[in-house]
Amino acid sequence: MLTEIELIKGCVRQEATCQRILFEQMAGKMFTVCLRYANDIMEAEDILQEGFIKVFNNIHQFKFEGSFEGWVRKIVVNSALKYLQKKRIIFNELKEEIYTNQVTYSYAFSNLCEAELLKLINELPTGYRIVFNLNVIEGYTHEEIGQLLNIQPSTSRSQLVKARKMLQQKIMQIEKIAV
Repeated sequence: MLTEIELIKGCVRQEATCQRILFEQMAGKMFTVCLRYANDIMEAEDILQEGFIKVFNNIHQFKFEGSFEGWVRKIVVNSALKYLQKKRIIFNELKEEIYTNQVTYSYAFSNLCEAELLKLINELPTGYRIVFNLNVIEGYTHEEIGQLLNIQPSTSRSQLVKARKMLQQKIMQIEKIAV
């Protein structure tokens, strides 16, 4: 069994066996990342493929500082964003009055499983979903998101607020049905 360092060095030497092993070890986690940005499984597969092409083309740049998985995740997220930019995603404004209900129920979140919550996130409009994923899940600041998406940090903040309101509304609807 090869260590992570040995696998990376093998990939730098472009050894197909090391590339295959590395892909097999990381593809599942990275596919999950792709699914959060894609509209369907086929898009996620395309993003994953593009991401790993970039990983293998740039693996020689990994400095063995910090997490290798984090380095790969950053490349995959950037691949997803580039893929979405090609589709010319518009950060649209939805009618505010639809999502004005500000009431929160703290128990609502505890009653949802991770798969249900991810499904709700994936149902968000594309702009909201991208900003939510980048900020809440990936940990990017609004300034970083602005640079990545070529939008103003205030637009990122606005999209996040609206995404949260929409998620809250969806969760409350689920809770009403369940009660």
